[in-house]
Amino acid sequence: MITPPLQPGLVLLEKARRKRRAVAGLNFYNAETLRAHVDAARRLDVPLFLQTTEATVDYLGLHLVVAMARAASEDLKLPVALHLDHGQSVDIARRAIEAGYSSVMIDGSKLPFEDNVALTRQVVELARAKGVSVEGEIGHVGPVDSHNPRAFYTRPEDARRFVEQTGVDSLAVAVGTQHGFYRGEVALDFERLAAIRDALPQVPLVLHGGSGLTPELLTRSIELGVAKVNFGTELKDAFTHAVRDSLASSTDIDLRTSFAPAIRAVSRVSQSKLEVCWRGAEGAR
Repeated sequence: MITPPLQPGLVLLEKARRKRRAVAGLNFYNAETLRAHVDAARRLDVPLFLQTTEATVDYLGLHLVVAMARAASEDLKLPVALHLDHGQSVDIARRAIEAGYSSVMIDGSKLPFEDNVALTRQVVELARAKGVSVEGEIGHVGPVDSHNPRAFYTRPEDARRFVEQTGVDSLAVAVGTQHGFYRGEVALDFERLAAIRDALPQVPLVLHGGSGLTPELLTRSIELGVAKVNFGTELKDAFTHAVRDSLASSTDIDLRTSFAPAIRAVSRVSQSKLEVCWRGAEGAR
């Protein structure tokens, strides 16, 4: 059987959008978290985005990340995109594209509108030549302790102008999600999300800060145009707690033994996210 190449992100997003589904974007940080995502995707037989931040790139190195993702794609025989999450510069985007990433995010959301457009457009031009998909962000999804996060919510008119001026393939929007663990009940601005979808009916939308959202919130977001949901915090939390428990309960120094419970713990979380994104709230129960 021919090994499937890493897929441009837009291929997975368009398929998901047509089916009114979403693809889960699962961040990985080491071989164990990658293994957990692969195991979950295999059990469900669904596509996925494997994602790394710049911090993971610095930790593992670009070429090792790409080799690991390609091996995962070969193992799964499922559509897999390798995505750079929250790239902050043209340089890191260029390096990821040249190394073999099939999708990159350039995050200029903290910049003034025109500067964000200029930065994003540079990356789009680089990516087009290589068949790589580009995700941009307008509005800003901040950490859970952000002061007055509503001030940074995405405005539909800005979203439309941003896509027209940059040519991005997908757009991350701010409608009430945040990075990290939420404090208290989460309220998403579905009216705003619907308006953004109506302003950009052909553009897949991306929801960052998916950790901690209920299946119902995720499902409603997908119904309103979200085609990818990013997850990271819950994955790191599951891994860290499982490793701590494993090390505390045994004197075994074999890391393969110590990490096995962590792989299983992360895989359970991965499976729940893949399932609710691709099959809806009922499928995740």
